[in-house]
Amino acid sequence: MEKTIKKISLAIFVLFIMAFIPTFAAAGTIEGTIQGFKCVTEGKTCPVGMEDPMAAVERVFVVLTSGKDYYFVPNMDRAVMARHINDRVRVSGNVHPNFPSIEANTLEVFSRGAWRTTWTFSWQKRIEDDLKNIMVY
Repeated sequence: MEKTIKKISLAIFVLFIMAFIPTFAAAGTIEGTIQGFKCVTEGKTCPVGMEDPMAAVERVFVVLTSGKDYYFVPNMDRAVMARHINDRVRVSGNVHPNFPSIEANTLEVFSRGAWRTTWTFSWQKRIEDDLKNIMVY
């Protein structure tokens, strides 16, 4: 009887621990275009040639893949994404296994036949750190 109670207790303990182990994102790359979330959910493409007014209207931007899946990029400022509306982009980072999001490490834009890195998390972090070190009088 005592062995059974110990086995059950151990099983419950293992299940309890497993329930609190975080789900880890897998490294990956998303390729598509930057689009406004409202446009995507209404089945529209952001108007080409009207990127500035579109940036003023949309509050949230996503990467829309050719397969019509979309991914939020929560650690990238909307200003960075708005600058690349309708551009072909490649975002590398950690793809969340349960939600359509990617924690970006790099943003590349396809221009003139080649991929060009325009933003990295480390560049942003370095600038943030530099700005923290500036003394304000």
